Amino acid sequence: MNKKTQEPRIVIALGGNALGKTPEEQKEKLRFSSKALVELITQGNEIIVSHGNGPQVGMINLAFEDASKSNEKVVPLEMPECTAMSQGYIGFHLQNAIHKELRDQNMPWNAASIITQVVVDENDPAFKNPSKPIGGFYTKEEATEMMAADPLLTMVEDSGRGYRRTVASPKPVDILERESIVNMLDNEFIVIACGGGGIPVIKGEHNEYKGVSAVIDKDFASAKLAEVVKADYLFILTAVDRIAINFGTPEQKNLDKMSVEEAEQYIKEGHFAPGSMLPKVQAALEFVKSGEGRKAVIASLDKAPEAMTGESGTLIYQ
Repeated sequence: MNKKTQEPRIVIALGGNALGKTPEEQKEKLRFSSKALVELITQGNEIIVSHGNGPQVGMINLAFEDASKSNEKVVPLEMPECTAMSQGYIGFHLQNAIHKELRDQNMPWNAASIITQVVVDENDPAFKNPSKPIGGFYTKEEATEMMAADPLLTMVEDSGRGYRRTVASPKPVDILERESIVNMLDNEFIVIACGGGGIPVIKGEHNEYKGVSAVIDKDFASAKLAEVVKADYLFILTAVDRIAINFGTPEQKNLDKMSVEEAEQYIKEGHFAPGSMLPKVQAALEFVKSGEGRKAVIASLDKAPEAMTGESGTLIYQ
């Protein structure tokens, strides 16, 4: 909570449904997303916004990869640089959409994006098992040749579409720009941070940080962000209004709330799909268990303001 104003502090993780696959589609979608975000401000909250970058970072990575094959002046870019680029252009569109909505409602707040570095552990087991497919598609023969030329490269067959390079997906440990984020919040800024899970970095010698070729899960990064800025709520906004158990069966039950103990039991029973709802629930649990009184909400973007009043979404609590 903001100690100056006692306003509840919320970290909002925007799902891919809030962002388009092209710049124009993205700007159009964000015009609608910004209305829900600003309504949370009018309810008396202060917000930090994080977002995914799956299609965007893949597009950037593939563009440089393909261009480098035909133009020697272009070099392939590693994931830290691609993630930074995606943070920049998504943040550009997002802060402009929010700014317009704020001015339309005669509100004094401002919006700004922070290129955010997220510290990871260089000994994280994920580095020994790169599992996140990125970049372009290759034939089996091309993939075999590329891996033979680079022993550190791993590639996997992806959904019958060809072979892709894989990178690690380590857990976030800390947010380097945490103090800047809090300072901006205290000065009436809506802060956009940890885009795409943040730029993964490890600490080197002489207090320097260096980027590593990895992708951090957006929801886990948002949970860590909420923890370090001492947020009251973590909102994970997705395409559904509430979490469900027995999803897709006649016994499906939508949940308006669940305790940590109930959520952990549902996970054991296999109610949440890996790669879909499971990581969202796990990220929510990490935040809720990180401090007394912290709560998480998983809800749809359109009904985020209603989720704050309990009319929509699933509340997760201690």
